[in-house]
Amino acid sequence: MALRSMLIGVRSDKEIEKMRRAGRIVGTVLKEIMQMAKPGMTTADLDAYAEQRCRDFNVIPAFKGYHGFPGCLCTSVNNEVVHGIPNPRKVLQAGDVLKVDFGAIYQGWHGDSCVTIGLEPLTDKARHLIEVAEKGLYAGIAQVRHGVLLQEISGAIQDYVEAQGYSVVRQFVGHGVGRKLHEDPQVPNYRTKELPNPRLKAGMTLAIEPMVNVGSYATRLLADKWTVVTVDGSLSAQFEHTVLVTRDGYELLTDRSIL
Repeated sequence: MALRSMLIGVRSDKEIEKMRRAGRIVGTVLKEIMQMAKPGMTTADLDAYAEQRCRDFNVIPAFKGYHGFPGCLCTSVNNEVVHGIPNPRKVLQAGDVLKVDFGAIYQGWHGDSCVTIGLEPLTDKARHLIEVAEKGLYAGIAQVRHGVLLQEISGAIQDYVEAQGYSVVRQFVGHGVGRKLHEDPQVPNYRTKELPNPRLKAGMTLAIEPMVNVGSYATRLLADKWTVVTVDGSLSAQFEHTVLVTRDGYELLTDRSIL
């Protein structure tokens, strides 16, 4: 991939406060969905709930209509990696590994986050995959601070995930986030010389989102032109946070643990 010039936004205090508000709403809705998701529900049920909560909070669902995507949520099950379309015929089953990705726009500023929900009873393999994907995210986030090179995040994610025997997806990466859902820089979850490796500055905001597969990292697109699945049919898990770079480290703008 050819390098291209980048314009990475550095947010003002006022802008950060709006992103903090957007992130808090995203975290709240995802936490509620984590508590309500269960076998017998459909992915469309979860999407309808998220859309109602957007109305309650008076925010715009960031994904709905984005390049034509039809849902408020991306709901990806088992070997689906990302961008699964909510579907009234997709009934959740015990043992499913469900990725729920959600974004919201508050006064023009975005929050973006993803969780993987294991519907009990889970297999040991599925449970371990989910744990590794979440710990991989935090291994990357732990590197975030003013002055570090972006791919220190990428390398930390890759090292942790691969040490556990899993693979990180190459075809899809994290990104800057702010006024737009997808901004510079791209945030890979693996080391690469094919993408820019800028030095981070306080005030930048990144969406860090490792996608972790049990088998190969290879993916393919389904005929619906949105849903991405693993080529080998193996399970996949994903976690994501919107992260503010600070002088001393980072702030999770979509932190659910404080809600």
